Amino acid sequence: MAYGAMAGRAAGERPAVLISGASVAGPALAYWLGRYGFRPTVVEVAPALRGGGFAVDFRGAAQLAVLARMGVLGEIRRSGTGGGPMHFIDDQGRQLASLPPEFAGGDVEILRSELSRILYERSLCGRSLNEYGPYGVAAGSVAPGAPPVTEYLFGDSVTSLTESEDGVRVTFERGAPRTFDLVVGADGLHSTVRRLAFGPEERFVSHLGYYVAGWDLPAAAPGGGVRDLAARPVGYGEPGRLVSAGRTARRTGEAGYAGEAFCVFAAAELTYDRRDPTAQKKLIAQAYAGAGWRTPELIETLWGACDLYFDAISRVDVPRWSAGRTVLLGDAAYGATVGGMGTGSAIVGAYVLAGELATAGGDHRAAFARYERRLRPYVTRCQEGGRGVGEFLAPATREAMAARNAALNDPAAVAAMLAQGQDLAADIALENYPARCGGVAPSVTDGGGSIRGA
Repeated sequence: MAYGAMAGRAAGERPAVLISGASVAGPALAYWLGRYGFRPTVVEVAPALRGGGFAVDFRGAAQLAVLARMGVLGEIRRSGTGGGPMHFIDDQGRQLASLPPEFAGGDVEILRSELSRILYERSLCGRSLNEYGPYGVAAGSVAPGAPPVTEYLFGDSVTSLTESEDGVRVTFERGAPRTFDLVVGADGLHSTVRRLAFGPEERFVSHLGYYVAGWDLPAAAPGGGVRDLAARPVGYGEPGRLVSAGRTARRTGEAGYAGEAFCVFAAAELTYDRRDPTAQKKLIAQAYAGAGWRTPELIETLWGACDLYFDAISRVDVPRWSAGRTVLLGDAAYGATVGGMGTGSAIVGAYVLAGELATAGGDHRAAFARYERRLRPYVTRCQEGGRGVGEFLAPATREAMAARNAALNDPAAVAAMLAQGQDLAADIALENYPARCGGVAPSVTDGGGSIRGA
């Protein structure tokens, strides 16, 4: 069925796509859809783009090629974190091993909040190519005074999805109901769209035995010692738990910024309210009771933190990523909390999903099937990295900790681990969708260096 018959639209009117989630996958998809002549709308439960957060990374030719084709690689490199190694230490502060910066930071590392801003701004203007999309709409530029290519609805969320022959009627927590041709769930591991269209979370999200937490350290803290503690990125471990502190070079100019704390600890699946940070802080404090080194100082700063991130290290496996006119993207479909190259996979996934929709001739079922067929093997391999990240950062025994440290002190072993990650990240052949849609593929240098395999 052609898109022109959907959602009660006149022939030739651009197809409307609702995307839930404005972190990374959502704005990236909105950018590509806008370029191909769709009408993307992004709904985000937060009242504005989220600030703070962990750093995320990209690695391998495929991920860098997509960023270059979006025209954002240079800006991402200029906005990089400037990260360095993290040093594993004993309870006296003596160095045991070091985690190289490229191990966690890939080819380029950036704060998630900075990445979201860059993608958001790019999705609004849709700049990059001057080609026309498949629906006869100039997709490469926006005339002065023209409305944004992408509509954003902040401070709202989807509450129901009702599919008909011509579209999906969507109700919102705050806004009036609307009908869209297609709906995309790009709203993370705890996806609302996935729950509404596919079923309860427990059917798709597997706990991998660990929890992760992070928060900003206060500029002033009891004893006044936290700022000096974070001056050198260090991590102190005991069996089943790691606590670390450090600073992100990119954030050193922020008023009141002293650094961040990061924790990983082993635990069976916990029951808690994700909207109750006080309850989460209690769980973290309990997990680190009696820990050595300067752990009590770091945990004390937790109580005043207003930006706590806390979640299980989990993996998402959805047997089929689409249901009718609804499809999942990024962490909602194939997430891994830490170590699964989730951000890079989301960027690649947005590129593939939009490209398949643009070349499908109005057949969303065929587009969704090709998107999953092309992408699933790649993201499944990437997800495997998340399976062992908890055990690597917080080994269960002192013998396993010693083995981890010995591997990190062996240059050959480190090189092999880095090469394996690069191979996984690059293991997908990218279609040149912009060229297939009638445009000329953009340069893949983007002022930030050439990209092999683009």
